[in-house]
Amino acid sequence: MRTVKNLEELSTLVGEELGVSDWHEVTQEQVNLFADATGDHQWIHVDPEKAAKGPFGTTIAHGYLTVSLIPMLGAEIYTVESVKMGVNYGSEKVRFPAPLPVGSRVRGRATLAEIVPAAFGQRVAVDFTVEAEGVEKPVCVARTLAIFAE
Repeated sequence: MRTVKNLEELSTLVGEELGVSDWHEVTQEQVNLFADATGDHQWIHVDPEKAAKGPFGTTIAHGYLTVSLIPMLGAEIYTVESVKMGVNYGSEKVRFPAPLPVGSRVRGRATLAEIVPAAFGQRVAVDFTVEAEGVEKPVCVARTLAIFAE
């Protein structure tokens, strides 16, 4: 975990890799719960028997489930001590270069892209790559945007 004191110190790290998270398994239970929450029960996500005969040989996580892991992974990578509040501002350039097989372990890698003034703090842009063990390409790449206030 990389800890910085304040946003001024964080701004000196633009362009640098902030770090890498721990590995986390993506389970079929998580995928099923995500399917229930979103109403996306496509067989490729929730039917292991049918998916075993499909193009990936197993169930795969929803792309939006994969991107939704970024806040958890990011919390393991870096923190800014002085920040009293952080809110999600959105994402840019979200892509899923490879499917994420259920049962795989994933980790996040973060690079600080930009910090610019915002209405009530600083807008922080971080380039995230979500990697899965045994998968050659990233399973997700995205630029996440947050507003941090001290």
